[in-house]
Amino acid sequence: MKFGKVEQPELIDFTIPADHPDTGSVLAKYPKSKDSNLFVGCAKWNRQDLKNFYPRGTKDELAYYSTQFNCIELNATFYRIFPAEQYEKWYDKTPENFKFFPKMTNEVSHLRRLNDKVYEIADRYLEVTSLLKDKLGTIFLQMHNNFNPKNWDRVVHFVEYWPKEFPLAMEFRHTDWFNDEKVAQELYHLLEENNIANVLVDTAGRRDLMHMRLTNNEAFIRYVGANHPTDYPRLDDWVERLKTWNSQGLQNVHFFVHQNLELESPLLSAYFIERLNKNFNAGLKVPETLIKPSPPTLF
Repeated sequence: MKFGKVEQPELIDFTIPADHPDTGSVLAKYPKSKDSNLFVGCAKWNRQDLKNFYPRGTKDELAYYSTQFNCIELNATFYRIFPAEQYEKWYDKTPENFKFFPKMTNEVSHLRRLNDKVYEIADRYLEVTSLLKDKLGTIFLQMHNNFNPKNWDRVVHFVEYWPKEFPLAMEFRHTDWFNDEKVAQELYHLLEENNIANVLVDTAGRRDLMHMRLTNNEAFIRYVGANHPTDYPRLDDWVERLKTWNSQGLQNVHFFVHQNLELESPLLSAYFIERLNKNFNAGLKVPETLIKPSPPTLF
């Protein structure tokens, strides 16, 4: 994942911004609980990308991956709508309580950009995606970088059309969605009223996407490491912020680890899960990696 990549990540201020003033108000609507639904995973299970992860002789990558992680951010569904039998195979290969968080097809988000032709495509997508049954987590829709607030009516119509039985998260990347306060407030209100999660993207070159505005009881976080020692303290900071949100009422944490070069994503994930277990008493399995996930020194 090269979105937001910079050449010198050591020059970036990775401090997590203060929460949006309305995030606390949103979380206050939910009863406080020490229990959290914590799902942490990578974006893909390809052996070529996730080096130092699969033991020699692994025959089925998804089957092994799902014994180590409790979820996957399913980016493959962005590029095509697979036949029904593929979703059934994915379901059968994975253990109970495993979750898929599939990305909406780019036909909807990028090629047709939420125009009036996308509804049949979305229906076709949901028809097969629903075959994941109880293993289906939140579907997320990532809009093109240049999809801007001039397309506001398209967003409203799509949100109104979306069947509410399918949890949805939306990711907006054009800066005007957040830099214009009036636009931002209208967007947040729309998502909040329709119980849609507002995706947070933590990447080096686009700190404006750390708007820290939750719109329901779900923190859907796409973390992009920079293949740099700063990746680890950034994860420590996320644990602290999630603890704060949990104390305010947050129960659902969906955290997906990317890197510009994905080879260390399992290592970062294992490091993060260890700290979640320590701070949340979560009992999540720590993925086995061929290299121990210890943070490198910054100096």
